[in-house]
Amino acid sequence: MCKVYNTIGSLTAIKSHLRHYNITEFNSLKEVMSFQKNYDDSRQQIISHHELIIAQEKNRLSAAIPQLNNTINTKKIEVEEELKLEIQHLKQKLEELSLGQKNIIQKLTSYFKQRSLQNRIRSNESGVDIKVFQSIQYLADTLAEKNNRYQYITSRFPEAINQSCAIPLKELERKKSIIDEINSFIYGALGEHKVVKELENLSDDYTLINDFNYSFQPPIYYKQEDQYIKSIQIDHLLISPAGIFLIETKNWSEQSLINLNLRSPVEQIKRTNFALFMLLADEASNFSSGLNRHHWGTRKIPIKNLIVLINQKPKEEFQFVKVLTLKELISYIKYFPPVLLASERERITNRILSLNR
Repeated sequence: MCKVYNTIGSLTAIKSHLRHYNITEFNSLKEVMSFQKNYDDSRQQIISHHELIIAQEKNRLSAAIPQLNNTINTKKIEVEEELKLEIQHLKQKLEELSLGQKNIIQKLTSYFKQRSLQNRIRSNESGVDIKVFQSIQYLADTLAEKNNRYQYITSRFPEAINQSCAIPLKELERKKSIIDEINSFIYGALGEHKVVKELENLSDDYTLINDFNYSFQPPIYYKQEDQYIKSIQIDHLLISPAGIFLIETKNWSEQSLINLNLRSPVEQIKRTNFALFMLLADEASNFSSGLNRHHWGTRKIPIKNLIVLINQKPKEEFQFVKVLTLKELISYIKYFPPVLLASERERITNRILSLNR
């Protein structure tokens, strides 16, 4: 089985984008695409779930309100009884103080005690309603709150549901909006994933390096476009017995194939081929590039340019670049005769991996 290094670039970009917006629950491209596909169902599930929540809340309130009413009535009776008993106890003490012979000191003491008891009795008798109200105030407030909520749910049930599910729906819509921003990366990742799965079927004579990145310091001059190349990114590098296959994947629709605003992938891969060739030949020696010496002279690492279009391709042929569909990929790679030894392929692979940052 083909040896594979690195995650595909589009998937890396997708994960980075989602992490930036604190979306971390997706572990694969399949899960992201499933979220998009099932968005409407997920939205309806949230609404249905909160419809059930509000219905259950209404049932709980319907049962709790009568119970709370009973609790309040029971509490009022208990407090009233406690106050009556306390008043009776104070009156009994007052009656006891008025009995018996007392000397002048005892009479003065008794007089002041009686006055105090009489004040307490009057205070208790006049404050019964206040004390009863204070004892049930929290329960009464709770009852009013529950009654208001019950009346609101009963008369405005749909609005209560909307309020309940507003936050989860907003979060769901936020995720969809953020994911929709990277649809091009999602389609790209799907295409790259299919290419990787296809190449994995090759034998262990092949090594696949996904998402190769390199920055040139200083930039290198590309004469064909009269510009300097600062960095390159390659979807797939396949090190094979026949050389290196530089593979760019495009999961394009038929409309994209004729869209004049999209950059030509042919020019893109030719530019990348030049940069990769310069990179591997940087030290101008066979050893640094991973090739054994030949007495005729310096050997060249074959680098073949492939553009893989997942579903369809143009009818035209292009100079120095082969455009294939996914179904044509493996047979085309196997068509070429071997020119690299296993030891050479290993050295080339190690060098490319050491350069990949």
